[in-house]
Amino acid sequence: MIVNGEKFNLSSIEQPYVLDKLILHFALSPQRVAIELNGELIQRSAYSKTSIGENDTVEIIHYVGGG
Repeated sequence: MIVNGEKFNLSSIEQPYVLDKLILHFALSPQRVAIELNGELIQRSAYSKTSIGENDTVEIIHYVGGG
């Protein structure tokens, strides 16, 4: 799998392989990210039920606040 342009070993996260588990692996807040899976923007409400596999490409955009 490719995550943000780099190879990622899917077995690094626990099953089932869904977007929520990937977000947790990177210690990100689901409320502060946008995720594109194979070129398609995924709704936040679908992260826990959207399966990911070895041939997928994921882009995670993390929103950062500033002052």
